[in-house]
Amino acid sequence: MSKQAELGAATNDQPRILLVEDDPVLCETLHYNLQRERLQVFTADNAEDALRLFHAHQPHLVILDVMLPSRSGFDLCRIIRQHNQTPVLFLTARAAEEDKIRGFELGADDYIVKPFSVAELVARIRSILRRVQPPPPARIQFGSVEIDLEAKRVYRDGKELPMTPKEYALLTLLASHPGKVFTRDQLLDHVWGLGTYVSPRTVDVHIRWLRSKIEPDPQNPRYIQTVRGSGYRFEA
Repeated sequence: MSKQAELGAATNDQPRILLVEDDPVLCETLHYNLQRERLQVFTADNAEDALRLFHAHQPHLVILDVMLPSRSGFDLCRIIRQHNQTPVLFLTARAAEEDKIRGFELGADDYIVKPFSVAELVARIRSILRRVQPPPPARIQFGSVEIDLEAKRVYRDGKELPMTPKEYALLTLLASHPGKVFTRDQLLDHVWGLGTYVSPRTVDVHIRWLRSKIEPDPQNPRYIQTVRGSGYRFEA
C-alpha cells in the first residue's frame, strides 16, 4: 500500500524525497516534518510500491528502512543502484556493524540508526542534497535589471536600486521561477514566513513598489505580471 503525501502547496522546484517505511506512525511523523522543511515527500511501505514511485517521480533522494515486507531495503537499494546513482539514506533499527557495512557496500550515501532525532535526519538530508544538486546561479538578469544573488543587491542600468529585505526576497523568488504562477498565500509563506499573519494585500503593495523600481513602464508591467484570479507570474 502506498500514497503520495503532499501537505501544503508542493512545487516542482522542491527536492523530491521517496520515504520507504512500513511503520505508519513513524512514516506520518517523518512525512509531516519533512514537508515542513519544504521537501516534497512520496511514501511507500513496501518495495514494490517504492519502485513504482521511484520510476514515476525520479526522486532526488531515497530514504530506506531495511526491514520491509517481501523485499528488504538492502534488496531495494541494489535494484535502485542498477538504474542510476540516486542517493540512498538508510534509516533503520539494524545497528550491527555488518549491516552498516553492507549498506555502504551496496552504495548507500548515509546510514542512520533508530532511534534518531528529526533535526539530525534533516541535516543529513540537506547535506546529501547539497552534494548532488547543482549550485544556483550567482546572478539573474532580465532586460536592464541584474540581481546579484551573492551580494543580495539589485541593479538597473548599472545603478544599484534601493531594496527592502522583503522586496528583495519577493523579487528573487519570482525571478528564480520564470513562468510559474504564485498565489498571494504562497508568496506570503515564502517571503513573510509560515504562521506570520500578514494581509494578502501586503503582497500587492510590495509588487507595486517593485514594479516602480524595475519595470520600464510600471502601469504596463513587462516582468511581474498579474494572473487574474490567481496571483503573480514573472516573465523574463
